[in-house]
Amino acid sequence: MLNFVTQSLASPKKFQIPLDNTDRSVLSVPVNDTRQQILDTASQLFCGRGYELVGINEIIEKSRVAKATFYAHFRSKERLCEEWLKAEAVLVEKGNEALLKLELPVAEKVARKFDGLKKYVKNSEFRGCPFSITASMLNPDTEVRALIRDYKARTRLFWQTLASELRTDPAEAKALGDTLFLLYSGSITEAQNAQGLWPVDSAKAAALALCSTPTKR
Repeated sequence: MLNFVTQSLASPKKFQIPLDNTDRSVLSVPVNDTRQQILDTASQLFCGRGYELVGINEIIEKSRVAKATFYAHFRSKERLCEEWLKAEAVLVEKGNEALLKLELPVAEKVARKFDGLKKYVKNSEFRGCPFSITASMLNPDTEVRALIRDYKARTRLFWQTLASELRTDPAEAKALGDTLFLLYSGSITEAQNAQGLWPVDSAKAAALALCSTPTKR
C-alpha cells in the first residue's frame, strides 16, 4: 500500500505515505539510492494511474535514469511492480507486528488501525488499496497476483490474531477476525468510490461495536 501522496514525479522522495500511515523509516533505504529512486517513481505512477497504464519508458524518464540502469535493477515492469508491492507489504506488516505487541486493549488497537487508514485515504486523495487495484489489472496466474494473494492472507491472519485476544474459542476468533478484516478492506474501497471518509468512520464504529460484544455462552 502504499506511499501514495502524489508528489513531483521529476524529483522522487524517499518517504511517502504508506498504506495505513505506517512509518516508512523501517526500510532504512538511502535517499540517493538509484534503485529506490526507480521504485518511488514507479509507486507514484502506478498509484496515480494504475499499473496497466504506465509504461517502462515513462518510468525511466521520470526516474531520470538510463534504460540500461533500469534493466540492471529490474528485468521487467512486472518485476518492478512485484518489488514495489513487497516493500509496501513490509511497511504494513511491520506496523501490524508492532501493534500486536502493544499493551493496549483490543479496541484501542482496532481504533488505531482504522485511524491510520483514514489518514492514508485522505492523504492519498482516495486512491484506494494499491494491492487490490493492481490485482484487478493482472491475469490471475502472474507472480504479482500470487504475491497479492499472500499479502491479503497475511493481513487476514493479522486480524484473526488480534481477535484471538478477545475470543478464546478459535472458531469465534476466526469469525470475528474475518469480519474485522472485511470491514477494514471494504471501507477503503467504498471510500474510493464515495470520495469521502464516512465509509472508514462507519466501518470503525462497527468494528468497535463488535469488539465490545460479549462472547457467546
